[in-house]
Amino acid sequence: MCLWDGLILYIVLLLFFFCSTFFCVVFYMLLRLRILTAKAMSKPTQNSVYKVSANKKRPSASGLEFIGPLVSSVEETPYPISTVIKGEIPSWITGSFLRNGPGRFEFGESKFNHWFDGMALMHRFHIKDGQVTYSSCFLRSDSYVQNAEKNRIVVSEFGTLATPDPCKNIFAWFFSRFQIPKATDNAGVSFVKYKGDFYVSTETNFMRKIDSVSLETKEKVDWSEYIAINAATAHPHYDRDGATYNLGNSYGRNGFFYHILRVPPGDGKNDVADLSGAEILCSIPASDPRKPSYYHSFVMSENYIVFIEQPIKLDPLKFMLYRVAGKSFHKVMSWNPELETIFHVADRHTGQLIKTKYYSSAMFTLHQINAYEDNGYLIMDMCCGDDGTVIGDFTMENLQASGEELDKFFNSLCTNLPRRYVLPLDVKEDEPNDHNLINLPYTTATAVKTVTGVFLSHEDLYNDDLLQYGGLEFPQINYTYYNARPYRYFYACGFGHVFGDSLLKMDLEGKKLKVWRHAGLFPSEPVFVPAPDAKDEDDGVVMSVVITPREKKSSFLLVLDAKTFTELGRAEVPVDIPYGTHGLFNEMS
Repeated sequence: MCLWDGLILYIVLLLFFFCSTFFCVVFYMLLRLRILTAKAMSKPTQNSVYKVSANKKRPSASGLEFIGPLVSSVEETPYPISTVIKGEIPSWITGSFLRNGPGRFEFGESKFNHWFDGMALMHRFHIKDGQVTYSSCFLRSDSYVQNAEKNRIVVSEFGTLATPDPCKNIFAWFFSRFQIPKATDNAGVSFVKYKGDFYVSTETNFMRKIDSVSLETKEKVDWSEYIAINAATAHPHYDRDGATYNLGNSYGRNGFFYHILRVPPGDGKNDVADLSGAEILCSIPASDPRKPSYYHSFVMSENYIVFIEQPIKLDPLKFMLYRVAGKSFHKVMSWNPELETIFHVADRHTGQLIKTKYYSSAMFTLHQINAYEDNGYLIMDMCCGDDGTVIGDFTMENLQASGEELDKFFNSLCTNLPRRYVLPLDVKEDEPNDHNLINLPYTTATAVKTVTGVFLSHEDLYNDDLLQYGGLEFPQINYTYYNARPYRYFYACGFGHVFGDSLLKMDLEGKKLKVWRHAGLFPSEPVFVPAPDAKDEDDGVVMSVVITPREKKSSFLLVLDAKTFTELGRAEVPVDIPYGTHGLFNEMS
């Protein structure tokens, strides 16, 4: 009798599962149809005064080199090892170049699906008296520890949904499908600083404090214990007083909000993680509470912060269903090119939002270059693309492809290129519509007043020679002295391959390029380090970690003269290093 009761219950649960899923899907499809119909009926027409131009496309590639080894798991190197110096590392450089990124892509038979999902591996190049040592450690996050203990993936990541425990009975397995996974603390995006202390960060509400010398994992930090937010970016900004600014979000009965955050300065001598004093400066309601936007970073000038609400949308209905459907989180995002990009501008000191609506045609941005103010205008430079689907494209399957499949994948990616947008900060109500509000002599960007706000058209910050290097990403500047100020130079990776395969220096006076590029070498995000007593903006060095798929244990730290963009020296590392994401230089005495 018990057996029959169990069988009947099992059948009832299966019927409930299939019926509820069916009705959810039908409801979702009807809602989507209604939304799409509304979009089609309300889609605005472009006035002829609007100057809308899409990014140019890099040349199609063929015969691309296989890069699978760049996304393969490696062992950590917890104790510093010596490197072999070729050329000369300037003796004035004293400090640590810290890098972050994925370094382990499987546990047992379980493999991660997306490059972003790999377990965070922290790297440290310590430089002193012209010598360099190297060490690396996996972040001992809860995600890493739990996966390692079970020897399989048990914590869901951006592109990988953890499967239920095979040892569970059928009922426990069934109900686990309806549980929303907890946010990961696999902080593998960047190193950041709060109150002088170092943390590693990702895009959830969790960070980890790190010992910047030993790379030891310290306390887990939950943003929501300090302020009412659900997540924060891995790309904060810093002012010259030592305060840190970031962008977070929250959702609840009152809708979805984006929040501008401020953490006060500290002395960097806290024994424990401390974000006390963190505050929300400004809250911005989502333009469509049904579909909030994805964001990766934000813009900050001397007096303003800009949140860019781009048409990469998160679908709450898909979010509720993705666990049931057995799909990963990145599947809940969609690119909506028919929508506007909206620029929300807030006073950095008071938190007051500017009432003017600034908007442009659809564009996609991950990283900003710099922003500054000039004669009543806010100038914003950033790397932009015309297709936001790229975020979900960096799957392990695509990155480990070869031959024609690799060429096809690369040629499908959008070309990210540098743009300049200019916002007039004081728009008069009696200003006539349909004429350009910008009269700065050095930019062709436009801002046209319309019935609904100010429509922005960008200036391309490049000449066509950039296209042969595949566009650019991972931009960096002389942040210490020129962030939020007028500047001339920035540095970036050129993307003639799926991963960066060159280093670029852009001179905005004439949009002239200097290039470091060698076949088979893949450099990381460049980081500028100013020289002591520097007089010019580009007095200093540019550092990058260079790896290759051609030969094992052949990675090196590259040091370029920032002014001439020629190699000064390199420190060869006798271990394998995978392709990483972001880093910073920690100056030490």
